[in-house]
Amino acid sequence: MQQQGFDYAYDKRLYDRLRDGHAVPVRQHFQAGLDYQGKLARFMENHDEPRAAATFAPGMHEAAAVITFLSPGLRFFHQGQFEGRTKRISPHLVRAPIEATDSTLQQFYDRLLTALRDPTVRDGEWKLLESTPAWEGNWTSDCFVAWMWTNTNGDRRLVIVNYADNQSQCYVRLPQLDSGQRPLHFEDQMSAGAFDRDRNDLEARGLYLDMPAWGYHVFEITALDEA
Repeated sequence: MQQQGFDYAYDKRLYDRLRDGHAVPVRQHFQAGLDYQGKLARFMENHDEPRAAATFAPGMHEAAAVITFLSPGLRFFHQGQFEGRTKRISPHLVRAPIEATDSTLQQFYDRLLTALRDPTVRDGEWKLLESTPAWEGNWTSDCFVAWMWTNTNGDRRLVIVNYADNQSQCYVRLPQLDSGQRPLHFEDQMSAGAFDRDRNDLEARGLYLDMPAWGYHVFEITALDEA
């Protein structure tokens, strides 16, 4: 469709891979060129697909949303998605049954939209990151999808998702760090979590992560003397 002149096309393949619940095909999907990815409309529901809240189980829903909407391209949200509506409505009907709002899901989307408004995410440079085994024989590093957004001022946002129904561990290789000496401060924009890490250790091995099933982080990274 892009080759035929469309400005954007639905990224149905990412949607299907997220629905299948396996991280490796999702990560492989993001290896496509940015000239292609930038013209994809990322979505979790529309008038043709079932409601996301009826398709993705709790936990998996939030992890899939972080991947979908914090990746490059056009972010497409459907009416009622933030409230967790489950009834698919024909666009010709022009009315819908009253459904109770899923307050937990609504609060999640409030946080996600705040992260999405960040200029670093909206206008920065995107880079897919490598995850390596936390120790020999630990296959769960394949469960991670991770990338970095960086703007021209050097501001960084690290997005990491354990897209699996099991606890997983890995090291994530970060892009080359700046020349400062102070430890780096990681503050999660999706929760109250925060920690500091030594630069030398990050450069030598990467960032160690041990995350629960469907866990996710959106880290703002600053030098400790800048925090």
